[in-house]
Amino acid sequence: MPWTKSPASGNVLPLMSMWDLANANLRALVPYEPGKPIDDVARELGLDPKSVIKLASNENPLGPSPKAIAAMRDALAGCHIYPDGGAFHLRNALAAQLGVDRSQIVLGNGSNEIIQFAYSAFAKPGRHRAIASKWAFVVYKLMAQLFDVELVETPDRHFHHDLDAIRAAITPDTRLVFLANPNNPTGTRIPNADLKAFLEAVPCHVAIFLDEAYQEFLQDPPDTVGWLRQHPNLTVFRTFSKAQGLAGLRIGYAIASPETAEILQRTRQPFNVNLLAQVAALAALDDHDHIDATRRLTLHGRAQLAALFDQLGLRHLESHANFIMVNVRDADHVFQTLLRRGIIIRSLKSYGLPEWVRVSIGTPEEMNRFASEFPSTLPLA
Repeated sequence: MPWTKSPASGNVLPLMSMWDLANANLRALVPYEPGKPIDDVARELGLDPKSVIKLASNENPLGPSPKAIAAMRDALAGCHIYPDGGAFHLRNALAAQLGVDRSQIVLGNGSNEIIQFAYSAFAKPGRHRAIASKWAFVVYKLMAQLFDVELVETPDRHFHHDLDAIRAAITPDTRLVFLANPNNPTGTRIPNADLKAFLEAVPCHVAIFLDEAYQEFLQDPPDTVGWLRQHPNLTVFRTFSKAQGLAGLRIGYAIASPETAEILQRTRQPFNVNLLAQVAALAALDDHDHIDATRRLTLHGRAQLAALFDQLGLRHLESHANFIMVNVRDADHVFQTLLRRGIIIRSLKSYGLPEWVRVSIGTPEEMNRFASEFPSTLPLA
């Protein structure tokens, strides 16, 4: 039986649950549901792990940058030493590539941690508000729940961010706006001119966090880093998980004004980015051959998926990322059927989209296998 001690007498008293001691806002928080790991699927269904393919988590099908792998091997012998807490070499390299000062770079344990920094730095529990589009990345909402901050979800416009609706939702209590460009899970993007106009219209008491996790897949990306000079309330954050293929190492970064970066640094735990992540990211940053190959594979895979969905008469969204969102009428049925065949995709039921799935781009062999299995999983119209 759960128990506690009376502060006055020290006597053991019955306690209904440890939830009575926990922060009340945690009761409503539903933990993030990642794509199912290959090992779990193989174990649960009695499949050979080598026969299972994962097209669920927008990972890089080419794997890590070969230069990153070599750098990690060289660094392994030093894993008994704490990493550089200031990540001097990686932040210097990022600053040089982006044309900013090192003081403007903040590293995170994945770009998800940057979202946590945002709430820690700028939103007071129970008082301030954050805004995100209805079909935006779900972690914005989860972090709001964790920090007991109200998240206002604005209606989308045909699965695109409605910037006018977001602007109209801003109040004096609003402290954070999250925009993903391209957006996950929809893959849609904000036109450059519209994004620039939005930044100019947002009042200065609002901190804008622009999530560019899929920035490398844009054909004509906006000059968001250049815009920081005119918009000190803007923070841009990116990841090494996608184009560089380092998802398992959990490393992302923010680019901000020096003042905002200093504030975010004060929310960061010491040594939040480990040694191997730092050296791998530094090596991957300049592996342009690997990034270019990833882009080519992504563009080809997107076109292949779009053609397949068109052939089957399925509605799908034009994607600017390394995945496509498609309406299959019954997401759980298609997800479970493919899962039994050793193909993992992402049902979007947890996003409130029970008819839609998201399919990540894989290798040509994986794309061909998906194309051969997928049509027979569709429910009858």
